[in-house]
Amino acid sequence: MGADEYQPPATDIITLTRHVLQEGFQRQKKGAASGDLTILLSSLQTTCKFIESNVRKASLINLIGAAGNQNVQGEDQKKLDVLSNEIMINALKASGKVAVLVSEEDDEAIIVGERQPGTTFETEKGKYCVVFDPLDGSSNIDAGVNIGTIFGIYTVRDGSKGEVADVLRPGSEMVAAGYCMYGSSANLVLTTGNGVNGYTLDNAIGEFILTHPNITLPNRGKIYSINEGNSAYYHEPVLKYLESIKYPAEGSGKKPYSARYIGSMVADVHRTLLYGGIFGYPDDKKSKKGKLRLLYEAFPMAFLTEQAGGVATTGKGRILDVQPESIHERCPVFLGSKDDVNDLLKFYQ
Repeated sequence: MGADEYQPPATDIITLTRHVLQEGFQRQKKGAASGDLTILLSSLQTTCKFIESNVRKASLINLIGAAGNQNVQGEDQKKLDVLSNEIMINALKASGKVAVLVSEEDDEAIIVGERQPGTTFETEKGKYCVVFDPLDGSSNIDAGVNIGTIFGIYTVRDGSKGEVADVLRPGSEMVAAGYCMYGSSANLVLTTGNGVNGYTLDNAIGEFILTHPNITLPNRGKIYSINEGNSAYYHEPVLKYLESIKYPAEGSGKKPYSARYIGSMVADVHRTLLYGGIFGYPDDKKSKKGKLRLLYEAFPMAFLTEQAGGVATTGKGRILDVQPESIHERCPVFLGSKDDVNDLLKFYQ
């Protein structure tokens, strides 16, 4: 390579810390923020770095395998499930900005500020509620498949000191949502209601760097992501839609869609956000309410999808408009490119 072809590395990089601080400053200028959300998001990114570090060396430090317990969903907990949950809870409490925490791994919501068993102190209470799946796709851990952390953030209701009712609200009331995917690289994707941005962890400097600014879904993709192993249980609208994209009518000029299904929601949604297409986990004759959890899986991913210009639906209505009745409620999920999801909805009419 000649000297005139040399391209020096970028030096004016935008880190997640810088981006979050800039957004927080703009909210403060408008009188719409106190800086608490900025602190909370900074705490969440530190949490993701901690979890990523343990995921990366899990096989070396005996974190592979089952922990010998089951969570509230009746699923066998992995060692990394348990550790990731503890990391999330302790870090979020330590931020001093949360009032309620809801985790996939815990039966009940954690009301921050209440004296915990075996302690003699109360944790400082904030004004935010965080709902999260500390390690989505954990059944794939031992195989080295991409897994991740999903989270959504609410503010407590006016006059509330922090209670379960503060999170039993539609996803449209969330103020921020995101996920961090752990794989060949650690990718954190975040929205605070002003579009979607993606960051990649640079382990050399310990910072998430903005690598995917303003993620926007194409109107139509070429990929469908659904577990066709369950197709024997699917209802007619889903079966007819799948047939239409796998076997387009002759003379229509359409090509069959490609199937891509990893079995880790974070990984499948991440690909869908970047490449377009549709991701689905429907209700069926076996799982009558679907499998994915509304609060800490469907809501955050639907928020991100809509902010990226896509559509997220249960098949009968907008996911973000669903009123939760319990913290571990399940719901059907279809999300992705506008045209693809709207094509599916035609079969539900």
